[in-house]
Amino acid sequence: MKSRIIILTITAMFLLMGLQSQETEKKEKQLITVEIQTSAVCGMCKEKLEHDLAFEKGVKYVNLDNETKIITIKFKEGKNTKEKIKIAITKVGYDADDIVANQKAHDNLPKCCQKGTPNH
Repeated sequence: MKSRIIILTITAMFLLMGLQSQETEKKEKQLITVEIQTSAVCGMCKEKLEHDLAFEKGVKYVNLDNETKIITIKFKEGKNTKEKIKIAITKVGYDADDIVANQKAHDNLPKCCQKGTPNH
């Protein structure tokens, strides 16, 4: 009797672990990763973009590589799109792939982050 309970308990544990693993895989599959070329170049640009984009709907991860100027974003499938993310980047004041930055937002950036300054 005791061995039967032990076997049932072990079986139940393995089943639960398998279900948990499937749920984790399902959540990971729901994240979409996109890379977008930006006009950002400095640490202040990185901080601003990463901070502001973290509040976009469904966004779970944001990282700007200052060397390549490419921002990597992971967001939940169905909660956002690459195009909407690109528009959000332009609203912060930076170019996003083929979309030019919103001029007013760009003009409000610190001088070192604006296009046409010596660092750009």
